[in-house]
Amino acid sequence: MRFSAFLIPLVSLTLLIQGCSKKSSDDAMVSTAEFTLNDTQGTSYTVEKRGNNFTLDAGKDKIVLFDIFATWCPPCQMEIQHLGNLQKKYGDNLIVMGITIEDDKSNAELDAFREKFRGGNYLIANKGDNQNLARSIASTIGVGEQFPIPLMILYKNGEYVTHYEGATQEEIIDNDIAQALGK
Repeated sequence: MRFSAFLIPLVSLTLLIQGCSKKSSDDAMVSTAEFTLNDTQGTSYTVEKRGNNFTLDAGKDKIVLFDIFATWCPPCQMEIQHLGNLQKKYGDNLIVMGITIEDDKSNAELDAFREKFRGGNYLIANKGDNQNLARSIASTIGVGEQFPIPLMILYKNGEYVTHYEGATQEEIIDNDIAQALGK
């Protein structure tokens, strides 16, 4: 009896100390990474991954729509005009960032691609960490490394809102942007 009366408080104290000594902060378990994107005009952008959130340095306090695409993809070509329309409509409240998964395209070719399909004036990132960022985003939203394109992902203040796989009507994306902006 004496031994068990001593053992129970000792085990309880040991468990209490072990529980308190472990980091309880969510930050200890959150994976982080940084990606560098370079647009076709030579401007550099940083995307910070924190857990499942992706924040574009130029997009803090804004809606960011990442468009992962390839120039040879017909549905990607169809999306270009819609993305330009959305960028024009929402102006400074939205940043559309096209992310090509092709390594062999020059900046001039990507600008010509956007012009050919009447894409207006939104950003297209070329080279840099494009492929790494695309895979990281795809893995966080659960579409896997062999994801469909176009793949568009909408974030507000770096937090995931929704994503679109394949050709998506402009009105659907427009509605989601408006809701994210509280309109």
